[in-house]
Amino acid sequence: MRAGSDASNGRMEGEMSNVDSVREQVLPDARQPPLNERRLAAWIGKALLVQGKIVSTENLTIDGSVEGTIELGDHSLTIGPGASIKADLVAQTIIISGAVTGNVKANVKVELRATGSVTGDIVAPLLLMAEGAVIMGGVDVKGKAK
Repeated sequence: MRAGSDASNGRMEGEMSNVDSVREQVLPDARQPPLNERRLAAWIGKALLVQGKIVSTENLTIDGSVEGTIELGDHSLTIGPGASIKADLVAQTIIISGAVTGNVKANVKVELRATGSVTGDIVAPLLLMAEGAVIMGGVDVKGKAK
């Protein structure tokens, strides 16, 4: 055997066998949780316009435009700073950094960030509003959305 070789398999130090190479390609990364345990989320990008009703069983982030209704049930909705929404929103938690025209209902909370605006009514047990945020409509913080 030459110096620097692995006596058990005849390979030089640092040399990868075909089996090792295939194993790296086929086996999932052990650091990733199994697919059924990953937190699912959907995303509507800046270049997209969606018209109609969106119903989802996962969290949703919108950076584009939506016209219609959005219903997420027990999941979170995030409206990005460049987003333009003309829709009624229903979700567990709603974070707004963009412009929303429509009614907003959350079962847990609505967070209106500094660049966010809502033209419509907000119903949620908790409303967090940053300086600079705008609401043109009514606010009901008495109870859960119906």
